[in-house]
Amino acid sequence: MSVQSGRNTAASPYRLAEGWRLERLTPASRLFGANGLRTGADGRIYVAQVSGSQISAIDVDTGAIETISPMGGEIVAPDDLVFDDEGNLYATEITEGRVSMRAPNGTTRVIYGDIPLANPITFHQGRLIAGELRMGGRIMELDRNGGAPRVIFDQVPMANAFDVGPDGKLYFPAQAANEIWRISLDGGEPEVVAKDLGVPDSVKFHPDGYIVSTQVHSGQVLRIDPRTGDRSVLANLTQGLDNVTFVGKRSFVSNISGYIVEILDGGKTRDLVPDGFNWPLGLAIDETGLIYVADGPFSYTLRPGEERKLIGMLFTPGYPGYARGVAAAGPGEFIITTANGDVARYWPGQAKSEMLASGFNQLYGVAVAAKGGIVFAEQGGGRVLSVQSGNVETLATGLKLPSGVAVGPDGSCYVSESAGGRVAKLSGGKAETVLDGLQKPQGILVRGKLLYVVDTGSKQLIEYDLASGVRRSIASELPVGAPPGVTPKFLGPIGTLSGPMGPFAGIAAGADGTLYVSADAEGSVLAIRPAC
Repeated sequence: MSVQSGRNTAASPYRLAEGWRLERLTPASRLFGANGLRTGADGRIYVAQVSGSQISAIDVDTGAIETISPMGGEIVAPDDLVFDDEGNLYATEITEGRVSMRAPNGTTRVIYGDIPLANPITFHQGRLIAGELRMGGRIMELDRNGGAPRVIFDQVPMANAFDVGPDGKLYFPAQAANEIWRISLDGGEPEVVAKDLGVPDSVKFHPDGYIVSTQVHSGQVLRIDPRTGDRSVLANLTQGLDNVTFVGKRSFVSNISGYIVEILDGGKTRDLVPDGFNWPLGLAIDETGLIYVADGPFSYTLRPGEERKLIGMLFTPGYPGYARGVAAAGPGEFIITTANGDVARYWPGQAKSEMLASGFNQLYGVAVAAKGGIVFAEQGGGRVLSVQSGNVETLATGLKLPSGVAVGPDGSCYVSESAGGRVAKLSGGKAETVLDGLQKPQGILVRGKLLYVVDTGSKQLIEYDLASGVRRSIASELPVGAPPGVTPKFLGPIGTLSGPMGPFAGIAAGADGTLYVSADAEGSVLAIRPAC
């Protein structure tokens, strides 16, 4: 285990070809998002990170981060976590539908493997309680020795992070009802504690006996009296809040985007971990130079020299869904591919989107062709397709994990095959190799006669002259893809919120020749510019 300043501990300094320079438009992220929180016996905060399949521990005074369960390890997509009295760590794995236990010596085993959308978990007086983030979900007491669970309640409208109160009852967000309920651990009918909230997704008891609850939609942190339901606002933060934990009487909350803050008196906060990216994924630039950054549940715009701006997330009106690929279609207008298998036109400034096509299997890159046609890669189906005026056409089949797509000045379509190690040109339903010998190509673009490829396997940005066939590496040892020696586990769907998730190191080009790259390993956006 290593103490780290950022999440990409394996990264070495990048290298650039002569005549190029690199600038980070955003700082490197320290976490792969931030989901469930729990305070360990050592006084550190343990944070679950779904996107990175990682659990980390954070010193609340120094901010030092230590990886406890790494990407590629036995625990996949951890969403919430808790410790028992012996120091065993239990994690809900939301995409796997299971609960696993990690012992203090690092060994891991599955406790229970039939809990779809496993999310909340808590431990109380020897009893391990877990729940499901789905309509009609169950809350169950699990047998830590692998026996059959006991159902406490089985009609919860999306249970999320919960806690046992001083009265011995379980208090939980009924998220889809926008309420907080409580129920006896022996079962029975639940009672409503508080209603008309800001979509609660955590309920934790402060040592002084009151509830602290994050609101994922409104971005508020609420203090709630468990006896009366009376509430007050402890802090106004941002949409996407996820969980709460306490270190002594100090309160800390997380946001899915990646930050953790301490709540201070008077509504003030202190950053423990500054905000970051889950990935990021696709990039696009509109005619005004505005950069669009797709980051799964969140999307941002960015201009060099300015702070990024959140323009949409899963709970924002008009947001098309978990965004992965993106292409510019006009000023303030973008085409999005989502993890739910949709292609949508999105106007973030108007909080409006229009569905263009749907029902596909793991969509990735997207590009705008001549006369407004949309070309996109369906990785799960091994296809590249196009859509225009509601008509969907298949351009190529039998591809090996198609990832990025691009359209050349002459209208030619290109695709990168992440598992095929090549970039191909599509013509007449066939894919003709243009550039091979790659390891894991993802984002691609064509600028004039030059093809650019982000090869996440070799950690390179490669330039290829389509006319002369000359190939060169513009940048190497880039913070893209998985760390060396790590094979990330497949991240499945999260109910209706997202289809299967996966990395995509996107690329876009500015009018001045700057190449923008999604540095998904460290969670930043890079600008790679000609030095002249």
